[in-house]
Amino acid sequence: MNLLLKNIIIIDSNSSWANKGVDLHIKNGVIQRVGYSLEAQGADVIEEPGLHCSLGWFDMNAHIGEPGFEQRENFESFVTAASYGGFTEVAVLPNLNPITQSRSSVQALKSNNTVSQVTIHPIGAVTENCVGKDLAELLDLHQAGAVAFSDGDRSIQTADTLIKALNYLSLTGSLLINRSEDSKMALGGQMHEGLASTRLGLKGIPSLAEDSQVIRDLQILEYAPGRLHFSQISTASAVEAIRNGKKKGLAISCDVASYQCAFIDASIVPFDSNYKVSPPFRGEEDRLAILEGLADGTIDALVSAHTPLETEAKQLEFDDAHPGIINSQTSFSIANETLSGKLTIQQLIYKLTYGPRIILQLPVPSFEEGSIANLTLFHPDKEWEFNQSNNASLSNNSPFLGKKLKGLVYGTIHNNRFSKNPAYVVA
Repeated sequence: MNLLLKNIIIIDSNSSWANKGVDLHIKNGVIQRVGYSLEAQGADVIEEPGLHCSLGWFDMNAHIGEPGFEQRENFESFVTAASYGGFTEVAVLPNLNPITQSRSSVQALKSNNTVSQVTIHPIGAVTENCVGKDLAELLDLHQAGAVAFSDGDRSIQTADTLIKALNYLSLTGSLLINRSEDSKMALGGQMHEGLASTRLGLKGIPSLAEDSQVIRDLQILEYAPGRLHFSQISTASAVEAIRNGKKKGLAISCDVASYQCAFIDASIVPFDSNYKVSPPFRGEEDRLAILEGLADGTIDALVSAHTPLETEAKQLEFDDAHPGIINSQTSFSIANETLSGKLTIQQLIYKLTYGPRIILQLPVPSFEEGSIANLTLFHPDKEWEFNQSNNASLSNNSPFLGKKLKGLVYGTIHNNRFSKNPAYVVA
C-alpha cells in the first residue's frame, strides 16, 4: 500500500489536525506524514472534494453469522459489508453455532484478523449456551481474547446469575454486556405496546419490560462489583435511569442501535416484517429521549445491531417473522441523517470511534506520524441509494433497501489494506 490522501478533512476531536484539510501519506499500513502540499513518489492519489477522514469506526454489536448460520452471513460477506459501512473493527455477539463459549471458538473468530480488512473482536457468552443459568468458562474465554461477555440477544433474567457474573468478571476487569428485557413481560410481543399496536391488533411489548430490568441491573451494580454495559436501549425511562446511574458514579455505559433514531412504532409500514426489530421501535417520546441521550453523553456509542436473516426467517407473517435488520452498510447514514442538528459530525463520529473502544478498554488509533493506519474515509453530505447491487450481505432484511440515504463511506484503511466502497461514485 502506498496512498496519498489530498486535502482530507480530519474529524477527530482529540487531534491537533481536527477540522483541518490536510494531506496524509500512508505506506505499508503506516501513516508516514501528515501536512500540507505533500508529494509521494509512486503513491496512488485520492483527492475528492469534501472527503472526510476519521479514525476507523468500531461497531460493538453485530451478528457475524458464521459459524452455524452461513446461509445468513458468512465471514467474507460480513467483513465486506462492515467495511463498506466504514467499520474497521467489530465486536461480534456470541449467538452462533457453536456459541462462543470456548477458547477454540474465540480463537476461530480471531483467526483471520491479521489479513482481513476488518478486525473481529469476539464477545464471549456469560452463561452456558446463553440460557442464563450456569456461568460459562469466563476466565478461559478472557485469556483466549474475548473483549467482553454477554448472552447477546438474550437478557440475563435472574438477579443471582447477574450478581455472580459481575463478581467473577470483576476479577479480570472484564465488561458484562446485558440486554435489559423482562422475557415474561415481553413474551409474544410483536411491536411496542401503544396506540399503534392496538390499531394493528398486534400484541405489544411494554416499555416496562425494559425499564424494570434496567432499574434492577442498576440496583444490583450498587451491590455487586464490576462494569456493566446496557445494550440497545430503546425507552425514555431507560435513558433517564442510566443518566442518573452515571451521576451516582456507577461503572456503567450504554449503546443504541442507529436505526432506533429513524422510526417510531406509528411510522413503520404495517405488517412489513422488515420493520420488526428487538427491542421494537418505540414512541416519539422515546426517540427524542434517545437523541437527547446521545447529545448529552448519556449514550456512549452507536451500534449497527446488524442481524442478517434468511428469507425463510423474515418473509413471513409479522407474528412469525424473526426480529432484526441488516445495518452494517447503512448504520452511519441513518445516524448522520437523523441526528443532523442534534449532534455535530465530530460528536457523531466520537460515538463510532472513541466511545466503543473506551467502553471495551481497547487501544484507540491515532493520526500521529508513525502510527498504524486505522482510518475511515467518508462524505457526510453525499447521497446514495442502498440497493441489491451494492448490498454486500447475503441477507436482504432491511427497510432501507431502495431508499436514498445521506452520508456515504468512501472506504477504509486497515491492516495495510485499502477497501473502497463500490457505492461511492466520484462526481
